[in-house]
Amino acid sequence: MKQNLFSSLEEPSESDESSWSRSAQETAQLEEQLQGWREVILAGDRVLRWEKVWFPGALIGVTTLVFLLIYYLDPSVLTGLSCTVMLICLADYFVPTVALKVFGSNTWTTEQQQRFHEICNNLVRSERRVVGWWKRLCALKEEKPKVYFASVVSGLLAVAWIGQQVHNLFLTYLIVSFLLLLPGLNQHGVISKYTSMAKREINKLLKQKEKKTQ
Repeated sequence: MKQNLFSSLEEPSESDESSWSRSAQETAQLEEQLQGWREVILAGDRVLRWEKVWFPGALIGVTTLVFLLIYYLDPSVLTGLSCTVMLICLADYFVPTVALKVFGSNTWTTEQQQRFHEICNNLVRSERRVVGWWKRLCALKEEKPKVYFASVVSGLLAVAWIGQQVHNLFLTYLIVSFLLLLPGLNQHGVISKYTSMAKREINKLLKQKEKKTQ
């Protein structure tokens, strides 16, 4: 029994090995698909991680300018969707060619390749995490349908109430700004700092309740 226990601790299971193999394969495929975007991705990664002090201000400034332009033009949903897809198609066509001419293929270093690999690996992990959350939600629906129903309905009602109270464009602006600032906040330890503070406060409240009940 002890031998089996120690062997399970020393050697990864077949499921872990297969999961790691799939993750590595998906990362390699994503790297191949994003080869033309690698310089742009690294530049965006430096901005999102706030390698310079003025990067967060630039992010908020550009985001604010874009949303002010949308507010001024006030396009319809169909026009906005068409323009967004058109910009994505133009970027997908021109960016790889322009990046190759601007940066060249001889300036790519081992350090840049390592960082590019880490970014692709993080993207794959995020995708797998989202899929895992979805699978857990489906499992909750099968195992505890009442809890699933109550959680989904209450969550959607809360989102609907927030959407009713806040203007949709301003709410979208807040969400986009937060998502753009999130990597930098995480990189500089702001998220972990306030998360630990919230945990300490919750633990204090729980201890106070336990004392009152005793």
